[in-house]
Amino acid sequence: MAKSKPIVALIYDFDGTLSPGNMQEYAFIQATGMSVQEFWAENTHLAQNQDADQILTYMFLMLQKAKGKGISLKRSKFKEFGKSVDLFNGVEEWFDRINEFGKSRDVIIEHYINSSGLKEMIEGTSIAKKFKKIFACSYLYNIDGIAEWPAVSVNFTNKTQFLFKINKGIDSVYESKKINEFIPETERRVPFSNMIYFGDGETDIPCMKLVKDQGGHSIAVYQPGKTDKKKRASKLINENRVNFACQADYSESKEIDKVVKTIIEKVKADTEFNVLMKKHVKASK
Repeated sequence: MAKSKPIVALIYDFDGTLSPGNMQEYAFIQATGMSVQEFWAENTHLAQNQDADQILTYMFLMLQKAKGKGISLKRSKFKEFGKSVDLFNGVEEWFDRINEFGKSRDVIIEHYINSSGLKEMIEGTSIAKKFKKIFACSYLYNIDGIAEWPAVSVNFTNKTQFLFKINKGIDSVYESKKINEFIPETERRVPFSNMIYFGDGETDIPCMKLVKDQGGHSIAVYQPGKTDKKKRASKLINENRVNFACQADYSESKEIDKVVKTIIEKVKADTEFNVLMKKHVKASK
């Protein structure tokens, strides 16, 4: 039987991790006639007043404000807004370069999104096709293709469920039975030790901590030139919540590039070590 190659899953938050800001701020909010500050202030007020989840309230406000301004609520329109989203330096070239590096090390690289942003907008970005799966908020659409209600809401705690889906090889958001079935660690598609999680803030802490505690690696990403965000990322290292804090520049030879390549090398070496150890244990019997 041919030796299977290890899979390394790179799992990214989106806003603040691959993009400098919240995706709604690049075109959608402007189209409603509101300022960014007004939109998020209203969202905070609504969530506090109703004691509601802020992810669900932002999805509600997007529908409400779009209807009020006659903005199309079709998936294609959300994707159009996504085209305006800015990306950090080096992001567009990052995926192919890391894939090639993995190939050179006989490692399979897979990329995933795990975001509280809107899936439909992410699908409109230039990098959408680089991901094996995009786990993010999304809408239900009626027979005319108009968004009517949240289909998926991803907040800081339920983000962790998608790590277990990746771990067990489940691509479906709907699938909830298989994820709770017992699967021996050795039979899981992507071990946690083979995961690299990229996040920038509070909403990513449960995922970053979980991946790190399970033997994987977490990277706190901070925006270049933002001293406060660098301090926050460094604080996460001191609190033992992440392994690394890197500036959000994904260009070749930058710090995050070096860190990720080193982790891939480590996963490859650990895999070979475990295979060798099992061989010797088997031979001793």
